[in-house]
Amino acid sequence: MAKERYHHGDLRGALLDAAETLVRERGADGWSLREASARVGVSPSAAYHHFGSRDALVSALSEVVLARLGNRLRDAMEAALEQGPERLAACGRAYVTWAVEDPAVARLVFRGGATTAQSTISPHPHDVLTTELDRLTESGHLPPGARPGAEFMVWAAIHGLAILLIDGLVHIDDREGIECHTERLVFATFNGLARETAPEPDRPTPTTTHTRRLTQSPRPPASHRPRPRPEGPAEGL
Repeated sequence: MAKERYHHGDLRGALLDAAETLVRERGADGWSLREASARVGVSPSAAYHHFGSRDALVSALSEVVLARLGNRLRDAMEAALEQGPERLAACGRAYVTWAVEDPAVARLVFRGGATTAQSTISPHPHDVLTTELDRLTESGHLPPGARPGAEFMVWAAIHGLAILLIDGLVHIDDREGIECHTERLVFATFNGLARETAPEPDRPTPTTTHTRRLTQSPRPPASHRPRPRPEGPAEGL
């Protein structure tokens, strides 16, 4: 795959493919930019034209992986038969099964520092989740008072299960069982949020690299601008 892309003139893409293969084989840290170059069949100096360091290649790969995950979550919700919180359950199932199916690549983006404030990721999983929670609020499934920070509650739940599974601390026999437990977890989290009628005045606001990037970047075009929340400040993953 990597060499095929290189032969079609896409050296950058070929290096990303090679890096992803190496991550699956050796983990996030067990390889070098020189090895990625060798997989493609080019010299390290050729690779440096696209990535000034191994860290730059890892960061670029993380951006690709996160955008791919964002698309996976969005597609899963669009395929859901119901328009209520079942769409959120579909998002959770897609997230957890992705991590279980590709644990090495998941660990790459799960660790801190995988991306930077300059990263460009579209669609970002954060944006997919917040858009869905906004929709659930507007449709009356989630009280406006529960909306601020709800994405962190949902993310903490599904991410926690994903980590427990890929680290071997929890064992579920098959994909059907994983999806069943994920769905139960998402509904339990959502039902808890739905009981909140007003935000706590002193509730701290979590932030991530992505939410800080959103607050620091220029105002996006209207089609990409996060929709206004009914109450409280903007939140994000």
